[in-house]
Amino acid sequence: MTRIRLKLSPDGRVCGFEVKGHSGFAPEGEDIVCAAVSFLATTCVNALETVAGLVPTVHQGEGLLEVTLPASNLNPAAKTIFAVFSQGMNDLSQAYPEHVQFVTKHFERRKSSC
Repeated sequence: MTRIRLKLSPDGRVCGFEVKGHSGFAPEGEDIVCAAVSFLATTCVNALETVAGLVPTVHQGEGLLEVTLPASNLNPAAKTIFAVFSQGMNDLSQAYPEHVQFVTKHFERRKSSC
């Protein structure tokens, strides 16, 4: 299962996300759910750079993409990009609930978050 979690600033604003795991919908190379999650996440990272003019911190690994912006850098474009990301991932989790879990409540409200 792919798990998507929003990262929240101490004041509750979305300032990043984590995508972790594999959907298991179909074999590698044929998995439309994995492709949708990957495409949306990558597009959002790219849009933070090209549309919002910001450079997020990005960590990638096997089955992991973690994206963070400092809460102080959240301009209106970044907020919109995170809203689109949230809507898309929520839609995917509703369409494929056995393969995608989208956590919209608290990620880890720590001082180090965003």
